[in-house]
Amino acid sequence: MATRVLRPTDAAWLFIEKRDKPVHVASLATFSLPPDAPPGFLADLVAEWRGRPRFAPPFNLRLRPGLLSALLPAWQDLKPEEIDLDYHFRHSALPKPGGERELGVLVSRLHSNPLDRSRPLWECHVIEGLENNRFAVYTKVHHSQIDGMGGMRLLSRFLSNDATACDLPPPWEVGLSSGRKRADDEEGADQGSLIERMVSLGKEQFRTGLEAAKALGKLALEARKGEVDGPAFPYGAPQTILNGRIAGKRRFATQHYDLARIKTVAKAAGVTVNDVFLGLCAASLRRYLDELRELPEKPLTASVPISVRPADDASVGNAISTIFINLHTDIADPLERLKAISANAAPAKDRLQSMTRGAIDNYTLVLMTPYMVQLMLGLGTMTRPMNNLVISNVPGPAEVLYFNGAKLEQIYPVSLLFDGQALNITVLSYAGQFNLGFTGDRDSLPHMQRIAVYTGDALADLEKALGL
Repeated sequence: MATRVLRPTDAAWLFIEKRDKPVHVASLATFSLPPDAPPGFLADLVAEWRGRPRFAPPFNLRLRPGLLSALLPAWQDLKPEEIDLDYHFRHSALPKPGGERELGVLVSRLHSNPLDRSRPLWECHVIEGLENNRFAVYTKVHHSQIDGMGGMRLLSRFLSNDATACDLPPPWEVGLSSGRKRADDEEGADQGSLIERMVSLGKEQFRTGLEAAKALGKLALEARKGEVDGPAFPYGAPQTILNGRIAGKRRFATQHYDLARIKTVAKAAGVTVNDVFLGLCAASLRRYLDELRELPEKPLTASVPISVRPADDASVGNAISTIFINLHTDIADPLERLKAISANAAPAKDRLQSMTRGAIDNYTLVLMTPYMVQLMLGLGTMTRPMNNLVISNVPGPAEVLYFNGAKLEQIYPVSLLFDGQALNITVLSYAGQFNLGFTGDRDSLPHMQRIAVYTGDALADLEKALGL
């Protein structure tokens, strides 16, 4: 059976996972039934998908069993007959009235359960009974196998921009590519080629390691200045209710806005769309924590994942790095806060984008290793928080997509949490929409839905401040 050892940046997600702190990511997609859909449309869809037990990576990959896998995780390619499709693919129904609240409760429960490591690490749920003639598809995959941009690549591969297209495959049949085959993946690979590759890799690691070290040194020098209104740095965040020990249960909330509104605000303020998104999150969290009398004097810090995945890369695994952004929650004025966020975000992005891909990998590994080790040892809350929360922006398809005539109405990201990080806010753009997913620890954040609602009030405040 062919095996592939995981890259360190992918294996890290397995090492930090605990049973009550699962490390999977998911998407929640809602579809409207085709106008001419027969009464049995969904039943037929489920039956058709159950009849297609053909699997592409990562849906056919299982962790190698045994003690060795705990130290050196590797993927095994399974044959179709070795995969129990009935376990991975499930059909659910919402209780009436089948509104957003009922859907959110179900997704919160599904997202709280860890994936079974003795099987391929994924689940797909078709959920019927959603009001206004709609249904939903919730799909979760382990983060060691996929990141946000990888998820968007997968989405574009099994949906179509043609409303009349039919007989489209289920996601597990399309999958992603397994990645470039390495010399050391081959059984009986030539010894000379392996040695040459190891020497070449060593030289590349040294070169990119020096580049990453320079960037980290510059980050450390900037951190020593310690300006409150300056850039954010790891382990410089204040202690808040967002940064305690979390349990296994999740809450999930959503909000969506027209992307045109966000772009109009960004243009009027002279900032980027992502700056506006960060500003909405900052305003919402400032109000939420202030109402709970938990707003710290020092501004909150967000960890912002940045994709380093090439445009044509649809492989299994992760291709992300991280920057840290000062959310300036100590500033009361919404427009002034937005400008301050923008001023700090640009240099952080420039620093990362000036490095080569290999240097970014080394930079990310060195930057995140101390935090990952803390999480592995269960010490995620024993030091000052690395950051207060994760805020992520995933660009999605710009055009309307369909599945066998069913229109994809909205799609939301559902993310993961750790000790010391009880909230994740991720936005996914799609066909002129700006769709926000809020994943929170059920026990840490009372009335978490308010955080989602307050982003709408924050957008209106910015529009008013800009005379829009």
